[in-house]
Amino acid sequence: MRGARRLSPAYFALVMATGIVSIASERAGFHPIAVALLWLNTTQFVALWILTSWRLIRYRRALIVDLTDHRSAPGFLSAVAATGVMANQFILAGALDVAMGLWIFGILLWIILTYTIFANLTIMEAKPTIDQGITGAWLLAVVSTQAIALLSALLARHIHQPLRLDVNFLALSMLLWGGMMYISIISLIFYRYMFFKFSPADFVPSYWINMGAMAISTLAGSVLIENAADAWFLEELLPFLKGFTIFFWAAGTWWIPLLIVLFVWRHVYRRFPLRYDPAYWSAVFPLGMYTVCTYEMSSAMRLEFLRPIADVCVYVALLAWTAAFIGLVRKLASDLIPALNSR
Repeated sequence: MRGARRLSPAYFALVMATGIVSIASERAGFHPIAVALLWLNTTQFVALWILTSWRLIRYRRALIVDLTDHRSAPGFLSAVAATGVMANQFILAGALDVAMGLWIFGILLWIILTYTIFANLTIMEAKPTIDQGITGAWLLAVVSTQAIALLSALLARHIHQPLRLDVNFLALSMLLWGGMMYISIISLIFYRYMFFKFSPADFVPSYWINMGAMAISTLAGSVLIENAADAWFLEELLPFLKGFTIFFWAAGTWWIPLLIVLFVWRHVYRRFPLRYDPAYWSAVFPLGMYTVCTYEMSSAMRLEFLRPIADVCVYVALLAWTAAFIGLVRKLASDLIPALNSR
């Protein structure tokens, strides 16, 4: 349990990535893979909460240091997104009671973490410059918000009226809050890209959330479009919802070539070592989410010509997840074997 002291706040991206790749596999028709990843993800989710709880009890000072740091604090919001993705998996598995419990927990967690992190970073006296303080992890504020929007929209289908109307309104509000935050944060990230020195070490994997935040926004918007018959305000806003959902998908798609170019520049041209880092789960998640959102949008808006994109992307997401998981297993083995030999 000593490793809990150095546990990355963003390690819940492991659950986010595994969960969304499981869902993507289910949408692509790979049911056995989806089920296996569901069981694996349940184990990972429980294990990470045990480690996080132990860190809060035993290494509270280290946790507070992360919570008050501009680069690491947004990583805590990965726990909210992970809870939402985990609940999404349970909905697909038919475990609605479990999903409902995770939904309530996720909302409470979102409220506590969002306002604690942003209020604390606002009132801090000593602050870093933008090039030292911001990374793609800041977009976890968007991803966590849209994860609750998506989960609310999915659960609304299983809730009777009039509460179904209320839950759909919550989902719509969260979708718009997430869009508002994306505009604010991505502007700062783009400014950091263009006007500050950018080295290979600066291109951390969390910058893939530039695309992932738009992908989960697309997915939430697509589900709300499908829910329009259950809420009069969604029906009246359908042109707006459809337009913004395509906007989210197009914006996410725009990022992919640039992120690939930067990845090649970092690891091929500048020969930056490609070794396991927990942050790489933040790169796997967007690939899985882009796959799922493309499947969902093509169905919700009858854009079937987009489906082949998702059919290809699911293999990319599975390959990326496998590579990251092999790295995780090798890292755990390298840490465990010396510890056993020292006893």
